[in-house]
Amino acid sequence: MRIQQKKTISKGRSVVMLRVPFAFVCFLLIGTGLLWQLYRIQVRDHVLWSEQAQNQRLSTFDLKAERGEIFLHDNGEPYPLAVNREYMAVYVVPREVRDPKAVARELAVVLGKDEGEILGKLSDPTDPFEMVKRRLSDDEEERIRGLSLKGVSLLSEKYRYYPAGNLASHVVGFAGLGEQGGAGGYGVEAAFDSELKGKLSRVHEERDAGGRWISLSNSRGDAPDHGDVLTLTIDRVIQHETEKIVREYREKHEADAMTVIVMEPATGKILAMANAPDFDPNKYAETEDFSLFLNPAVSSTYESGSVMKPITMAIGIDEQKVAPTTEYTDTGSVSESGYTVRNSEGKVYGRSTMTKVLEESINTGMIFVERSVGHKVFAERLRRFGFGEKTGVRLPAESGGNLHNLNDFRIGIQFYTAAYGQGITVTPLQIVTAYAALANGGVLMRPQIVESIKHADGSVETVEPIEVRRVISKETSETIGHMLRNVVVNGHGKRADVPGYEVVGKTGTAQVARTDGGGYEEGKTIGSFAGYAPRENPRFVVLMKVDNPKDVQWAESSAAPAFGQLMRFLLEYARIEPTESLEPLKSR
Repeated sequence: MRIQQKKTISKGRSVVMLRVPFAFVCFLLIGTGLLWQLYRIQVRDHVLWSEQAQNQRLSTFDLKAERGEIFLHDNGEPYPLAVNREYMAVYVVPREVRDPKAVARELAVVLGKDEGEILGKLSDPTDPFEMVKRRLSDDEEERIRGLSLKGVSLLSEKYRYYPAGNLASHVVGFAGLGEQGGAGGYGVEAAFDSELKGKLSRVHEERDAGGRWISLSNSRGDAPDHGDVLTLTIDRVIQHETEKIVREYREKHEADAMTVIVMEPATGKILAMANAPDFDPNKYAETEDFSLFLNPAVSSTYESGSVMKPITMAIGIDEQKVAPTTEYTDTGSVSESGYTVRNSEGKVYGRSTMTKVLEESINTGMIFVERSVGHKVFAERLRRFGFGEKTGVRLPAESGGNLHNLNDFRIGIQFYTAAYGQGITVTPLQIVTAYAALANGGVLMRPQIVESIKHADGSVETVEPIEVRRVISKETSETIGHMLRNVVVNGHGKRADVPGYEVVGKTGTAQVARTDGGGYEEGKTIGSFAGYAPRENPRFVVLMKVDNPKDVQWAESSAAPAFGQLMRFLLEYARIEPTESLEPLKSR
């Protein structure tokens, strides 16, 4: 018995001894697992778990940046061209609506919408939100509030608004407001989109276990950087008057289109830029022809015709190849490489000076100047005036024109026609910028559309005028000014004159190149007048362009009178004192 008892005790001790290491191993494994989990949570995946905890505790939302507004000048005060306007929208919460048919009927009457369409939005009783109508009128908003319908609510939204409607529409373009300050389409809205839209901000607020905001907690996050505020160089009064004249003369001559640019020659600042037809930026979505949004003043190219002649003459004078009194004999035509170039209406002028060449707009006289300069120098000097390249104005879709015909110096006829503005293409902005150089003493300025930029921090950046390069001497500038005054007094520019002031400039009646092949359109012309005033210390340079007037052929009867009317307004508006006799020039 004793021996068996000892065996039993010995066996029991063995079992215990086996259980101890097993338990130890189990605890060791469990401990190791716990330590691993602690390491994983607190060390390896610390960032992940910290973010999840923070997300449970914090509520995150974005503060939208407001799109910067755009202003014009108006007698020294800012005039709003593009602003952010608050509108009310009406929406429904179908799950809260007790009588969908009655609600649909009431809303249809107030909003002028189809009752069935509204009833369709109310058809799902679990639906939490359906928009019914945006941009409510004040009357619609008031009547909706008066209905006090359960499940019908108003929501505040901001939209881009253009208080002046069509005014300077091609300059400003349009924009839609979105999550990050909106997106610009065309015009300044597109060109300065990055500056205007600003930058949104993300804000974090602490919440309790029930998701409620803890009022004593601190919110974290910065205020959004609202978009820059732009003030344009455009003068509201000048822009308004320019557009009025454009509408008047386009209707009078039944023209396909018109473009007018007013520039300050000393600085390159654009004071007005008007096109017809135009559009209402508030209703841009209703416009079917998207090409209407392009700004013809910077995007459309054309063969300018005789308004190019003063540029050619200035090159000849600056190269000291001709002078105002230089004479040549006009035979009425010039033949080259199987082509014959003739004067307008086949006229022959005989012995003529360079001054008379401009006064009478003699094509062969311009060929004489170009031949005197030489093809290579002529092409180089045209490019120095900015033709064949973009001006650098900050407006979208700018064209640089086309001087490719002047790449081969062996084809003389191309240079002859270019001398009087045919066979090469330019933009209206290039022409007015080149004339500004003629006016200001010979310096090509970069066209400027923005006067100043107000940043989100309140600082104001003034945009300084930029000199591109000198293109002619001051002496040549003065000489060409005298010659162009003679064009107005004695030549085809009489109807562009303003009594009491020395107005200078040149007409141009250009043929219109065919789009479906070579040659020119039969019976179509583009009339232009480019010039500036006063001759000494010029304040305004203007290009007036009339596309395909139906009742007159020559620019002296279309563009020149419109130019004269606008220039009269500009000189009086700027309160510039007359320097000449107030007796008007006799009509030619």
